[in-house]
Amino acid sequence: MEVARLHAFFRKHQHVALDTCIFIYQWEGNPHYSPVTNLIFSSIEHSSVTAVTSTITMTELLVHPYRTDDVLKTNELIALLSTAQAAEIRALYRLRSPDALQAATAVQARASAFITNDPVFQRITKFETLILDKFV
Repeated sequence: MEVARLHAFFRKHQHVALDTCIFIYQWEGNPHYSPVTNLIFSSIEHSSVTAVTSTITMTELLVHPYRTDDVLKTNELIALLSTAQAAEIRALYRLRSPDALQAATAVQARASAFITNDPVFQRITKFETLILDKFV
């Protein structure tokens, strides 16, 4: 993991937007990504870095627990935020989530960077995109 590069990134960008995958990797304790996501969330929690995410994130996070009927995980996530109906509809109908909503949230919040693992966001010139895979 390239800790120094990530710290340099956060010195350059004090207000960032986080894609859903960052939360999923953290929530699931993904062994490949969690060392980096731990550092990301620690930087947000313990420094002047602030972060935003779209409401679509909660919808995305709830899809898997609804599909697998994991009531405990569903209730834990609902306790964080309440967008359960949108997530349930997404789970039931297997709708594709709009990356544009994530990008729009970042732009609206004047985030100078977007942290994701989806290279599609590199096309957007309104912010710099950090691809998580480049740090593991």
